[in-house]
Amino acid sequence: MPAIYTILIINKSGGLMFDRDFLPGISKTNGNDTLRLASIWHSVNAISTQLSPMPNCLGIELLQADTFDLHCFQALTGIKFLAMTEPQTPDVANLLRYTIYDLYADYALKNPFYEVDQRIKCELFDNHLNYTITGLHRRWGHPV
Repeated sequence: MPAIYTILIINKSGGLMFDRDFLPGISKTNGNDTLRLASIWHSVNAISTQLSPMPNCLGIELLQADTFDLHCFQALTGIKFLAMTEPQTPDVANLLRYTIYDLYADYALKNPFYEVDQRIKCELFDNHLNYTITGLHRRWGHPV
C-alpha cells in the first residue's frame, strides 16, 4: 500500500531545515538518524553530480531499497526536498516538485519571520503539509 513515511528538507549547505514523520508507528528515525541522513545525502548527492557523465546533473533523484524508496527533488537554489516512501508509491517526484516546493515557497519563504536556510518553524507550512500528506494517506486507505 503506498505511503509517505518522512519528509525532509535540506539546505544548500547540507543542514537539516525540516523533518516530519507522517506514519509514526512505521517510521523509526530519531533526531540523530535524521541529521545523519541529511548530512550523508547532501555529501553523496554532491559527489554524484561531479561523477555524472551527463552535464548539468543535479544529483540522485531516487534511491531504492528493499523496504523503502528515498526520492529527492533539488530546487535551483540548492535546497533538497526528500521523501522516504513505501516502495512503488506513485507520483512522489511530482509531489515534491510541485506540491511541497510550492508550500515551502508560499508559507515559509513568504513568512517575514523566516530566515532563509534556517530551521522551518512555520505553522501554516506545517498545517498545509500535514493536510496534503494526510489526504493522500486517506485516499490510499491508511487509517489517519
